Amino acid sequence: MNKTLILVVEDDPPVRNLITTTLKTNDYRYLVASNGEEAILEASSHNPDIVLLDLGLPDIDGVQVIQNIRSWSNLPIIVISARSEDNDKIEALDAGADDYLTKPFSVEELLARLRVTQRRLSFMTAEARTAGSVFVNGKLRVDYAGGCAYLNDEELHLTPIEYKLLCLLSKNVGKVLTHTFITQNIWGRSWENDIASLRVFMATLRKKLEPEPDSPQYIQTHIGVGYRMMKVE
Repeated sequence: MNKTLILVVEDDPPVRNLITTTLKTNDYRYLVASNGEEAILEASSHNPDIVLLDLGLPDIDGVQVIQNIRSWSNLPIIVISARSEDNDKIEALDAGADDYLTKPFSVEELLARLRVTQRRLSFMTAEARTAGSVFVNGKLRVDYAGGCAYLNDEELHLTPIEYKLLCLLSKNVGKVLTHTFITQNIWGRSWENDIASLRVFMATLRKKLEPEPDSPQYIQTHIGVGYRMMKVE
């Protein structure tokens, strides 16, 4: 049995059955919730490894569920929604979702997204165990072993994707990292949608990192190319 525990938040029985049958067939452990309040309760009670979240829930919007979970946990959240407009995707990613899968979806794509998320979790866990150094750049401090970051000695509340982006940039300080390089390291692939998601995550990271967004100190954008973390004295 796969040790990964997945919380499935879906109010549509046929879709929920499709997801849970797929998980069961592939030896995943899972919990189910049919509304937002139940999802928050299950997430806080059982601390799943991954959440599969529908946005159109009967009681509260899925974005509110993301915001609630993000107030106390960085566990990966994959949105599965019929909302396909860019604004809906951006709102969910901006709230703290890690990935976005549009309905209708294939079972193969769902499993691929789960595998990517599992690899990322394994990588972050292994990295935390093996890395013992602390990166310091100006008033920014990244504790690789502790899996946390600080600005002006105050802990930054980062989502898993934001933290991994920060680690990738900090470990390549002074270097321009291309969009393709970053998305391959973050998601294990480089699709057009990933580059759009990257811009959203980079924007949310900057809001937390840059004291003056109009005059960035840490992250420099190279338009059409990628991003670079600048060395701060």
